[in-house]
Amino acid sequence: MRPVTWHDGAIRIIDQTALPGRLTYLDLNKVDALIAAIQRLAVRGAPALGVAGAYGVALALQNGERDRIADLRAARPTAVNLMAGVDRASARIDEGFEAVLAEAHAMLDQEVTANRTLSAYGADWLLGRLNTRRPLRLLTHCNAGALATAGWGTALGVVRDLHDRGLVEVVYVDETRPLLQGTRLTAWELDRLGIPHLVQADGAAAGTIVSGLVDAAIVGADRVAANGDTANKIGTLGVALACAHAEAPFLVAAPTSTVDLATPSGAQIQVEQRAEAEILGHSAPAASRAHNPAFD
Repeated sequence: MRPVTWHDGAIRIIDQTALPGRLTYLDLNKVDALIAAIQRLAVRGAPALGVAGAYGVALALQNGERDRIADLRAARPTAVNLMAGVDRASARIDEGFEAVLAEAHAMLDQEVTANRTLSAYGADWLLGRLNTRRPLRLLTHCNAGALATAGWGTALGVVRDLHDRGLVEVVYVDETRPLLQGTRLTAWELDRLGIPHLVQADGAAAGTIVSGLVDAAIVGADRVAANGDTANKIGTLGVALACAHAEAPFLVAAPTSTVDLATPSGAQIQVEQRAEAEILGHSAPAASRAHNPAFD
């Protein structure tokens, strides 16, 4: 499953706002359409945004829209991958459209390879920390699977690797406020993969962890600062604190493309605030509607 590809002169994406009700593909043939898709979270997830950004530069060259590249780069300020993808493809603009498109293709392939390598490392790290070979009870927050990447997954990639080894008992999926990526996307991916899972309210996560029902938590990241500070979906901090209290491993699974060495610490990461109208469109309760950080 590839959430972002190049198809017949357009960027083809899976419309993540339509999931889990229906699997819909959109062909975006204008940079403005890509920007709109990014901003309304039809395509989301740090690595996926990086690939979309690179293909967006190719689309801009194809359509004579070079003046829109800067707007594309600024479409999502929290996820550094989008900026990095745009910059990487833009570095080859002087070589022409085909060179830029080739760079975008290479970025997609490299992200998939990096995700698979990361997943194996993460699985080995967890098994070493837990010192067990029994099936694990895992928890994840938001969505960091194939939909959020170039087609494999970071946090869910680790889960997939463990599942392939027969070492997953169950995955607790936080619903993820305010846009319900856990409920709508992560649960959908796990169901397709045949991985046992339970969806729970975000407020239940700490109790699940502290009561000993979780062996480890695995999450993705929108950006990792130079000092290791990590920005992820709102609510991730509570999961990390609960794991620290329970002395359970807390693993952030992210490729090097998500590391931003130019940002010293998390204090310098710009936090996005979703508009009330956007969140109402996802049927969020009143307490979650306005001014909620929603990184991806």
